[in-house]
This record gives sequence, C-alpha cells and structure tokens, in this order.
Amino acid sequence: MQLLRRKQVEQITGLSRSSIYAMMAEGVFPRQKKIGRRAVAWRREDIEACRVCRMVSCCSYST
Repeated sequence: MQLLRRKQVEQITGLSRSSIYAMMAEGVFPRQKKIGRRAVAWRREDIEACRVCRMVSCCSYST
C-alpha cells in the first residue's frame, strides 16, 4: 500500500486543495487517513480508483 500526500494527490488528479476537500464533504472523493499527529495521506489505490470512476461518473465514497 502506497500513501500519497496532498500535493501528490493534487498532481495526480489535477484538483485543487479546496476541490479535494469539497468533494470529500460531498462523498465523491476518498477520505484521507491520519498518518501522524498533523499529517494525512491518501491510499494510492483509492485515488486511482476514483480517477477511473470520475472518467465514467460513478465515484461515490461514504465513510
């Protein structure tokens, strides 16, 4: 399992920070995982799956 930090997620998805967090709030983007007291990351598998889903408009994440 590879973890991606926010900047990496932004580069891979082409989304801005605010778009990522807005989509998370809507339940259409994977939630981040806490990896430290002040650090979060996303699983690469979740980001890749969401990228594929966004291409066919089927992405829905509710956590």
